[in-house]
Amino acid sequence: MSAPALTVPARPARAALPGDLVTVFVLAALPMLAALALPWVLLRPNRIAPGEALHLPLPDLIVGAVLALALPVTARLAPRALWLVSALALSAGFWWLGTRTTAALADQLPFARASASSGVWLWLLGSAVAAYGARLAARTRTERALGLLWLLPLAFWAFTGFFTHWSVVVEGTAERDRLLQEFVQHLTLVGSALAIALLLGGPLAVLASRRPRVAGAVLSVANAVQTIPSLALLGLLIAPFSALGTAFPALRDLGIRGIGVAPALTAMTLYALLPVLRNGVVALTGVPEGVLDAARGMGMTDAQRFWRVQLPLALPVWLTGVRQAAVLLMGVAAIASQIGAGGLGVYIFKGLQSSAADLILLGAIPAVLLAVLINALLHGLEALLARRLGRA
Repeated sequence: MSAPALTVPARPARAALPGDLVTVFVLAALPMLAALALPWVLLRPNRIAPGEALHLPLPDLIVGAVLALALPVTARLAPRALWLVSALALSAGFWWLGTRTTAALADQLPFARASASSGVWLWLLGSAVAAYGARLAARTRTERALGLLWLLPLAFWAFTGFFTHWSVVVEGTAERDRLLQEFVQHLTLVGSALAIALLLGGPLAVLASRRPRVAGAVLSVANAVQTIPSLALLGLLIAPFSALGTAFPALRDLGIRGIGVAPALTAMTLYALLPVLRNGVVALTGVPEGVLDAARGMGMTDAQRFWRVQLPLALPVWLTGVRQAAVLLMGVAAIASQIGAGGLGVYIFKGLQSSAADLILLGAIPAVLLAVLINALLHGLEALLARRLGRA
């Protein structure tokens, strides 16, 4: 009797990434390689003078090339290590920004500026795409969390003054008090416009959800307002507000005049109304009729059905519209500075007028970070409400 043949269990095949995800890392590596051939720092004797383009030294170029080429290779051979390579690539970009601007300003006069040049932005773009791809390729929550590891060195460098010599930080330090004032004004404009839009749009959305004709009229008007360019809308509001302030001096004393906060808030509120209204109507009319019938069968009044059943179920979808309005207002508030309303747009337009990119970034970077933060917070609140209400 012959012995049974021994079978060796086959080794599990290495988990490979889908082809489209590998392509993401190839596309991320291309701008990173191109960045190595471009200037990394622009050294200028002052804020607006022409500058001298400085490249990365040879050792950094070699490290950069290795990191860029490692992305598609790792995606093909060891996808579980993608979080590490992408985090190293992104951290290297910020490291070179700090070290190269510091080296460029050595032995320079105090009013010299070292700006980030095209190489920095292209490298950060490519490595950010790689970091996003690493999160998409992550198979566990731990790998997704490790994909954000680059935030640790960035936060450490930001709080320890590592980027002190970067021109945007230099301008921010010089304008510290004014920058804080405009930042608060930007937040005040956005918060006030959003609050007014919610006060107006909330009842209108409830009314429109119950009367289709009202919904058609209200949404048409809100859509028409959205098609008007923001600068044109601000210009159109100057004349009526100026006439109102002239006719009623008491209103003028309260700040209602042709330019300033009043017309800016009006324009921003009109822009925020459409997402608040549209999502409110969709959310309220999307509540299943059977649920409302069940509540009616339990003896609830109309008010009880609305507050206890319809509104809680509609809230996650409605909140999506509020989030869209908040992010939209961050951009519109920058335009509002053109009619004297203040905000971070002051620095953006000041930079445009003087061809100073550092001032543009000084206004744009806080506005973008603020929009990302508000978007993330409201998105998290939507997800929490959806889970609590069983709609996720």
